[in-house]
Formats: sequence, C-alpha cells, structure tokens
Amino acid sequence: MGEVKIEVGKLSVSASPHIRCDESIAKIMWMVNLALAPAALFSIYRFGLSALYTMVICIVAAIVTEYAIQKWQGKTITVSDGSAFLTGLLLAMNIPSTVPWYMPLFGSAVAIAVAKHTMGGLGFNIFNPALVGRAVLLASWPVAMTTWPTMASKLDGVTSATPLGILKLQGYAKLVEIFGDKMTMYKSLFFGSRSGSMGETAALLLILGGIFLIYRGYINWQVPVVMIGTVGVLTAVFGQDPIMHMMSGGLILGAFFMATDMVTIPITVKGQMVFAAGAGALTVLIRLLGGYPEGVCYAILLMNAVTPLIDLWLKPKKFGARR
Repeated sequence: MGEVKIEVGKLSVSASPHIRCDESIAKIMWMVNLALAPAALFSIYRFGLSALYTMVICIVAAIVTEYAIQKWQGKTITVSDGSAFLTGLLLAMNIPSTVPWYMPLFGSAVAIAVAKHTMGGLGFNIFNPALVGRAVLLASWPVAMTTWPTMASKLDGVTSATPLGILKLQGYAKLVEIFGDKMTMYKSLFFGSRSGSMGETAALLLILGGIFLIYRGYINWQVPVVMIGTVGVLTAVFGQDPIMHMMSGGLILGAFFMATDMVTIPITVKGQMVFAAGAGALTVLIRLLGGYPEGVCYAILLMNAVTPLIDLWLKPKKFGARR
C-alpha cells in the first residue's frame, strides 16, 4: 500500500456562508435610505422647515448616540454603515413635524441606546428601534404626538386631526364630508393632501420606494402585500372602507420599511407572511376596537416579540430528516 502524502495549506475551509455576493450591510442600509429619501423630501416640501429640523435632529441624535456607545464600549465605530442614519430617518417619518426639539432627540437616543445596543447592537435587536422610539415618545408626550400639522401650518400653525382620528371620533360620514366625496378622499390619501406624521402623507412615493427595494431583492414582496391586504380584507369584513384604511395612517410606511426589517422579521418567507398577516390583523384590531385610532406601530412591535416563535414553528426541516 502506497504512502499517502498530505500537503498542509492546500485546503482552506472557512466558516459559512460559502456563497457570497457584493452586497454588504452598509450598501443595503444606504439603499434603504435612498428608497425613503423621496418621501422624506416630500415631507419637507409638505410641512416646511419644521420637518427638516425634526429630521436632522432625529438623524444626528441617532448617529451621535451610536458613536458614543461604541466608543465607550471600545467597539468598532460603525456609524458609516447607515443603520443609525436609517433609524433616525424612520423615527422622524413616524412623528409629527411640529414636535419640540427635545422629543426627537430623546426618541432617537432611546431607539439606539435601549432598543438596539442593550440587545447587543445591529443584528441582535429584537424590536424595531425606530418604532420603540416612537412608542416611548407617544407614551411620554401623547398630546404633542397627536397634534398634527395641516398644509396651512407652514404659514399660520393650524393643526388638524388625521383621517383615522376623524373616523374614530366623528365617523365615516363626517370624514367623507370633510374631503367632499370618496374619490377626492382617495386622491388626497394617495398624494398626501392631508394631516398626519411625516411618513403618512406620501403614499405614492413610499410605494415607489418599496418597489425599488423589492426590485433590488432587499425585501420580499409578500410582506407588504400580505400586511396591507390583511388590513383591506378585515376592514371590509367589518363594514369599513378598505381603500381608506389601506392608504391611511402609517400602514404603507410600516409595511414596506419596518415590517420588512431583516433583523426583527422571521427568516423564512412563510414565516414572514405569518408575521405580516398578524401585523395587519393587530392593526385592524387596534384601529377598530382600541382607544387609539392608529395601530401599525404597536402591531409590528407585538409581532416582533413573537418572531422567535414563528421561526421555531416554521423552520425548515433538516435535509434527510423527518419531522
């Protein structure tokens, strides 16, 4: 039997993944920022300089908080990857443009320090940081967080209720009366001629941004379609106007940009669809039966909490193994 020779250094085995591409976390994050940019710019046009101030404070506070925490912990500084920038931008899109300066500052600090870095940083957070920041702000300053600017607010500070707020307090007939007719209401909801947070009033631009992310393969189309579709179906079942509900509030922003967060969503497509359906159902439940007219934020956060269970229930079986 001949002698077997083994040459050291000829075979190199590295840790997974073994299939690689040119995508990186930084590239993905900045692409999501780019997809959100048209809606953000429209909100500045829509609400004036107050929207720009609020947006800048949110973003700068998020970046500075991340830098300070990583510096204090002796970790690699990663603020250039765009994740903190995205958290600040998403938080800004989830709040009114007229809030005092200290609120976006506090909200971004909570989003980064509490929701992100207490969990271990990027990739380890259980809950969407921007939505945690919004939830904390809503609990801390409910009046300021539910005082909405109108188009006239750029000139004289007039504020108004959102369509969902009017529906909740005064009914559907009053909502249609304010807009004039249903078609005018639908157009206003779609093109942004209404009150709301900065991310509520650019449905068309948010959808285009979401389509861009789907085209690039950064998100699965099933998530926004199932979440928005669930809201439409359930509101129709309960005798509501499904088109109005699908275009109102933060549903489109949440479905395309926050329910699709790759860290806090299930890993399988089937699991993501369950997640999206649950978020849509909870949104309808809160809107119709809860005391608050909008429920997207809490719906996504609640589904974030059960993401590990969804992964456990729907994880694919091992190759060659029986269930």
